[in-house]
Amino acid sequence: MKKFLIADCVPMTFVIAGVVGLMYLWLSADAAIDVKERLPGGDSRPTDAAGADEPIKIVGALVTSDGVPADLSGAWPRFRGANYDAISTEPMTLARTWPAEGPRVLWSLDVGEGYAGAAVLDGRVYLLDYDQGKQADVIRCLSLNDGREIWRYSYPVRIKRFHGMSRTVPAVTDKYVVTLGPKGHVTCLDSKTGEFRWMLNLVKEYGTVIPQWYAAQCPLIDDDKAIIAPAGTVLMLAVDCATGEIVWQTPNPDKWVMTHSSVAPMEFQGSRFYVYCGGSTDRGGVVGVSAQDGQILWKTEEWRVRTNVPMPLVIGDDRIFLTAGYGQYESGCMMLRLVEDNGRIVARSEFKHPTAVFGSMQHTPILYDGHLYGVGMDKQLACLDLEGKVVWTSTSANTFGSGPYAIAGGLLYVLNDSGMLTLVEAAPSGYVPLARAKVLSGIESWGPMAIASGRLIVRDLNRMICLDIAGQ
Repeated sequence: MKKFLIADCVPMTFVIAGVVGLMYLWLSADAAIDVKERLPGGDSRPTDAAGADEPIKIVGALVTSDGVPADLSGAWPRFRGANYDAISTEPMTLARTWPAEGPRVLWSLDVGEGYAGAAVLDGRVYLLDYDQGKQADVIRCLSLNDGREIWRYSYPVRIKRFHGMSRTVPAVTDKYVVTLGPKGHVTCLDSKTGEFRWMLNLVKEYGTVIPQWYAAQCPLIDDDKAIIAPAGTVLMLAVDCATGEIVWQTPNPDKWVMTHSSVAPMEFQGSRFYVYCGGSTDRGGVVGVSAQDGQILWKTEEWRVRTNVPMPLVIGDDRIFLTAGYGQYESGCMMLRLVEDNGRIVARSEFKHPTAVFGSMQHTPILYDGHLYGVGMDKQLACLDLEGKVVWTSTSANTFGSGPYAIAGGLLYVLNDSGMLTLVEAAPSGYVPLARAKVLSGIESWGPMAIASGRLIVRDLNRMICLDIAGQ
């Protein structure tokens, strides 16, 4: 169904009582619409995000189907791929030109409203979906070959439309798949069979405040432990995937709250930790939490933004690039550098630029061959150096909105809001588009990409497709 927009309305002189009555019936039936602009502030939390009448533990159901895993070795096992960098390093020849209709569509399927991207491992595609008819979160395992469902695990959660529902990417290993649902349900299943392992209800058990537009933090599995930032009674925790037991918890004395940003692993001078951007109405900041015991190794409030969506981007051994959008004009991007000071790790700001220079609305920029690539608040694809200076931008005729992007084989795949896919050279020498095609016909093509085995998986609000991007 086409999304209803204010811009689609007829002139007010034509709005008669009958039309008003039909509109009322349509809206009250929860039709696929969004009449409010997606902006922060105001009453921007979902209605009943805490689920006041919801039990702490929810019983789910597993259903198996006739899908068969593909005999393909390519992997994109989590948000932003195997190395958290949105880069595929598979040795594969990729097409540098496409026919007018674009890359061949291998399969497609209807999905519940949202922006959740796919993870890929062992010939299987994993997706956290939402079934509006049954009012349930659904973890789906599909064949990478043809998109046929292998199994699905669902549990009942009532969610009202609020700019889509599900929007996170599962984390997958050869043993486990972990998801984080719109209302903060963390679920661990056997990645092969879908058998239930455990679930955490972050709202009920840890006092998490679900952020505006529902939870978008993508879970992380590290050393068979699920790493989650509830940012409630505890800031971060590690869960043993095999048993569901809590390995460690990080205190949250500053009362930071959950943002849309995901946790990024990093190592500095022998210490491994997890970087997270927490939020607050008046504080918030960036923190490094020990992977060994959950202790806070360093913290800074130099980066304090109201709506943090992109995840921290690790640059080399000692730097972290941060970026934001949504009206935070003075906090477009910042580079932190970690230094050792009297045996402690200290984060210091190297530079900070307003969004007029660069700021990202939703997606995390990509570090590739010493340069940063991302879409700024002006909707232009941009290449930046590591001082945050713009090297080039795309032309005004090629705007990309809030769509996703990823790199494979030195090629940058960029999707705009309306499903136009552009292939660009990932090089600092200039903006060089190689191919362009409309691959999706819906709206809000915002879900993160996945690239595996010469296949590109993208989606819009209601449909997911798998494209053949391999060279012939």
